[in-house]
Amino acid sequence: MLVLEAKLKGKTEQYSLIDEAIRTALFVRNKALRYWMDNHGANKYDLSAQCAVLAKEFDIAKKLNSQARQSSAERAWSAINRYWVEYFGKVFGKVTVAVPPHYTSQNCSSCGTMVKKSLSERTHQCSHCGTVLDRDHNAALNVLAIGLNRVGHTQISTPVESSTSAN
Repeated sequence: MLVLEAKLKGKTEQYSLIDEAIRTALFVRNKALRYWMDNHGANKYDLSAQCAVLAKEFDIAKKLNSQARQSSAERAWSAINRYWVEYFGKVFGKVTVAVPPHYTSQNCSSCGTMVKKSLSERTHQCSHCGTVLDRDHNAALNVLAIGLNRVGHTQISTPVESSTSAN
């Protein structure tokens, strides 16, 4: 953790403005977190886009410049990523890879294309590359790839790649 400290000498009005800016940045960050929680599949770019919406909806958010709002959204995304790693790591007491569950069965494990499906759909069918797998199998391959990439491996062989390389 990086901690920066500064000693400021200012007037009460200046301290009030700094306090208001900090509180506003926290407001934007919390709204970005809430947006992510309410919109499964939202990514860090969606959170950044939400900053402009907040500036239009809330006068308090409009007081921050766009860079400060974007920075708050980036901190929200960092908090989301830390939550998944720390939560799962503590729960299971071992090195784990945190993968937000609403992403893993939506992306094609072969080509990465987002394939939207309802929870009741049990088969993953990618219209982009033609891969057809059980939804859970597809999700498991995605989780495996993410885990291997995080621990230093750069590539895995998916069933599609394995069958083509065997021929």
